[in-house]
Amino acid sequence: MPVPEPALPPTRAERLKRATHETHERLDQRIMAQRIFESRERFAAFLRVQHRLHQHVDCLYAAPALQPLLPDLPARRRLEGITRDLYDLQAPLPAPVPALPATLPLPAALGWLYVAEGSALGGAVIYRLAAPLGVDRAFGARHLAPPAGGVAPHWRRFTTALNAIALPEADERHVEDGARAAFTAVGRFVTEEFP
Repeated sequence: MPVPEPALPPTRAERLKRATHETHERLDQRIMAQRIFESRERFAAFLRVQHRLHQHVDCLYAAPALQPLLPDLPARRRLEGITRDLYDLQAPLPAPVPALPATLPLPAALGWLYVAEGSALGGAVIYRLAAPLGVDRAFGARHLAPPAGGVAPHWRRFTTALNAIALPEADERHVEDGARAAFTAVGRFVTEEFP
């Protein structure tokens, strides 16, 4: 009788997914409850939520300390694309959101980036569902369009790099705290854009 292989411990990305699952699900339901595909105006309000998140985290994509750990980070920036999407729809930009502090510790930054990058997975679904509004990769939904090679490989490259970053065990909780803080912030942005 073959001996079963011992189960591998969960990766950091798997632990983050588990730790934030309920919060993430509630947030997705709140966003969908806003009928974002009903009109371009409602879709633009969703884009303003995205803009707020990416304005808040944009500094992380240029942080020198993160570049060697997540080598393709600058190419993953989406703030400019969201801004252009809002201009396409002749929708106002949201009120400015302060950037995360430059002193944000590495574990918390990784949690925030996990959420920001994970939003591209849901964004690929939203991209397809928003097509009847006349938006696509050239107009109004460019930041949601799947990257070359597909959204799943793009996500795997990020999570592979995320999982490879060595951190003391005590810091793992701070990564989860950063991800929870990011989801909480997005929830606040939803409330502000869909009062």
